Amino acid sequence: MKHNILILSLSVLALAACGEKELPAANTPTPVAARAASATASGASAASAALAASAQAAVHHEEKVLNIYNWPDYVSADLIANFEKETGIKVNYQTFENNEGLHAKLVAGNSGFDLVVPGAVFAKSQIEGGLLMKLDKSRIPNLANLDPAIMGKLASVDPGNDYLVPWAWSYTTVGIQRDKVKRALGSMPLPDNTWELVFNPAYTAKLKSCGIAYLDSPTEVIPPAMHHLGKNPYSNDPADHKAAGDMLAKVRPHIRIFTSTMIDDLAGGKACVALGWAGDMNIARNRAIENKSTNVVEVLLPSSGGLIFFDSLAIPKDAQHPQNAAAFINYYLRPEVSASLTNELTYATANKASLTKVKPEIVANKTVFVDEENMKKMVSPSSFSNEARESMSNVYTQFKKGK
Repeated sequence: MKHNILILSLSVLALAACGEKELPAANTPTPVAARAASATASGASAASAALAASAQAAVHHEEKVLNIYNWPDYVSADLIANFEKETGIKVNYQTFENNEGLHAKLVAGNSGFDLVVPGAVFAKSQIEGGLLMKLDKSRIPNLANLDPAIMGKLASVDPGNDYLVPWAWSYTTVGIQRDKVKRALGSMPLPDNTWELVFNPAYTAKLKSCGIAYLDSPTEVIPPAMHHLGKNPYSNDPADHKAAGDMLAKVRPHIRIFTSTMIDDLAGGKACVALGWAGDMNIARNRAIENKSTNVVEVLLPSSGGLIFFDSLAIPKDAQHPQNAAAFINYYLRPEVSASLTNELTYATANKASLTKVKPEIVANKTVFVDEENMKKMVSPSSFSNEARESMSNVYTQFKKGK
């Protein structure tokens, strides 16, 4: 893991969207880029020491273990290691590929995880279904660093902001390698509305020669398809899902790749066009540059708007170490720690206090912190009923099968 248009100025665009394993692993994650600087400086100041003591006190009565379940390529290089060093809490970190997989884990119960990162599209039903634990805000004083405007938007799925803390935010859109796309299209100009590149067979028939990639998830493909058709992207009406499926069937022969993340596909040149998350596309762009690749990745801002998403930290109802989870959330909300994720992964942050620590070139990048004009066109998150998710899953399955 909505229908109101999200309007924010650049000053509040701290706003800061996927295999599944049975038990938490004992290893800390291998982050997406080892180049990031340490999220906390060596030689802690007195203030840092006080924060560390506070974190230690918060977890005094719990085993020093924390089990986290997050999306792939979604943590800065030293964040976990620095938290472990400061608190003495051992972090077991695993990843999942899509919201559906995480949701199934939570519904089944006894997941073994203390912190999960659901998308807003699923989080609302998880809250209403009693799958998440209410935050003990007394243990998370750094909640004060969050942007009130952003938290107001998140309140559409989490009234009172009682369950979710933003990890990062971005939006679903189209990314391209412009030179390859121009060569594939020949005399055909790029469309005014970039959704055409992935939903209009007139374009996809030409672009299949250099590769088209889709995110492999019903709730990541059907909503933008409905949006392109002028329908409510978060419609619960099976007729709207069918209409999206009918449109998708026309481009199915042209889609080469279905993936949980298209970072390597775009950076390595396997795909010249992708339907996915702007944050991952910017990671792909930076990775291609680091690898001295000729593949130049560009994130596009559709004229009809992209689909905003929040990925948020949440504590499962059956978490065994909720105090450790709260300590981690509070640690993550330190300005320098939140900024480290944005600086490394180019996903926007909801931590207003961290903006001065984000690299100026990232703050100025309107595909990360979207400008006001484009933000007015973006679609805010909402949720689907269980019946709607089943309907979309059926439509998506038929689409992938080419039926």
